[in-house]
Amino acid sequence: MRAGCHDAPVPEISRADARRFLVSHLGLARFAAGPRDEAIRAMLARLRCVQLDPLDAIGQNADLVAIARVKGARRGDTHAALYPGHAFEHFAKERCLLPASAFPWYRDRAVETPWWRHSERMKKLDAGLVEAVLEEVRERGPISARALEHRGGVEPMDWAGWKGTSSATKLALEVLWTRCRVVVAGRARAAERARAARDKLYDVPERALPSVAAVDATGDFARWALVERVEASGLLSRASGPWWSMLADERTGALPDALVAEAAIEAVTIEGVPRRYLAPAGFRERAVAKPDRAMRILGPLDPLLWDRALVRDVFGFDYVWEVYKPASERRFGWYVCPLLHRGELVGRIEARIDDGALVVDRLWREEARKLDEDALDDALARHARACGVETVKRGRGARRR
Repeated sequence: MRAGCHDAPVPEISRADARRFLVSHLGLARFAAGPRDEAIRAMLARLRCVQLDPLDAIGQNADLVAIARVKGARRGDTHAALYPGHAFEHFAKERCLLPASAFPWYRDRAVETPWWRHSERMKKLDAGLVEAVLEEVRERGPISARALEHRGGVEPMDWAGWKGTSSATKLALEVLWTRCRVVVAGRARAAERARAARDKLYDVPERALPSVAAVDATGDFARWALVERVEASGLLSRASGPWWSMLADERTGALPDALVAEAAIEAVTIEGVPRRYLAPAGFRERAVAKPDRAMRILGPLDPLLWDRALVRDVFGFDYVWEVYKPASERRFGWYVCPLLHRGELVGRIEARIDDGALVVDRLWREEARKLDEDALDDALARHARACGVETVKRGRGARRR
């Protein structure tokens, strides 16, 4: 962090106030009602970005985010409500769904492509091949990568043992997507075969995002993006972490302090917490909704859980997503989802959809907190319906007390 940035006194809020603000600000105090598609679009506008992950134990992360916030949201509704026309995918806090309004900023920034090793990709491809793939998408889109013409192979990219695609066509598509010359415009229909049902559909922006494709962004990308990230986080730690992602270089520069000085964002500390945070402008004057009685099952990459140290300090809840750890090293389980009730994190479950039922294999209750079993039953029944099943089965490790 820049020297001298901590010299001025910084206001402090209590842990309880931080907790109440985060739950309300991130849309977890009360369910959004009204038409589902409109509510999901409003949710994305409010959150600024929703992190994507393809794993689907009880819904993909994007759906879990919506089910926890939008009344009646179901598995698959998020992409159906947002594509085409209302969202695109790119890097914000990792790969995310972003509202269409953000596209002009990303398209103008993408000319520089400061992320994702773009120059290395271009060394493997002839510029004419990239343009040929773009023309095919323009003629045939929306279209999946597997449906495009095969154009030979390339040596795969290698990230410390993780191999990229060996298809020249798919690599060209990645280049075009990184530069916002094509966008994800949907997913293959569920009626198609299981593998295809997960396929991204690509199209050109002028067709997929007609309301913003020709709009130019005005202003500096980093300034806009940092204010957006603070709003998306609620409380953004100034310490290094994945919540900075593609803005990592800005963290140690002059921009955060400049925005604080301009009152575009605020600096804040939390009672008893050594780290310092950035908060939305006027956040202490914003209305804070009182949590309703419903328990919510949170996705592992829910915005509330981005900063695990903040979750530990403010909620007293130690959460690590262990999905990529070897089974022998896991403290809890493979795909474990926290339980939020009345503004507190009260437990966690490991569950799956199997043979027409929501099967809860294990339940962990937080020590020194009472878990409301009736509220959990209601949450499980609601989530089962969201996943298209009616039955809930609790395994031996998840029985009621």
